Amino acid sequence: MGAAAKIVISGLEAFAYHGCTQREKDEGQIFSIDIELVYDAAGAVAADDLAGAVDYDRLASQVYEIVAQERYDLIETLASRIGEHILQTTPAISLLVRVHKPQAPLEREVAEVAVEMAFERDGS
Repeated sequence: MGAAAKIVISGLEAFAYHGCTQREKDEGQIFSIDIELVYDAAGAVAADDLAGAVDYDRLASQVYEIVAQERYDLIETLASRIGEHILQTTPAISLLVRVHKPQAPLEREVAEVAVEMAFERDGS
């Protein structure tokens, strides 16, 4: 690897309908997504060209669409879907996806619930 770069996208918010309860499915809630993506940026740096880099604006828009348009019972499934998409559409070597669910309907009061999943490209 020439020049490892880490791109961090924090707090990407989308209103969506993920959850197991009927209330979550009917009323929806805000979800917040964090992504940490590592890729070899040597080519992009040498050329100083976005074409060889990870376009984080495009990536954020794609992740937003997944969160806002798809529906899952588990935020683990949502995190997995996001990670799979990123591995398919970017040169990511590894990444971390964190899905925050601040309005999770729990019996006890908590600030939020979050799921974190790590991914690595096969063969790296």
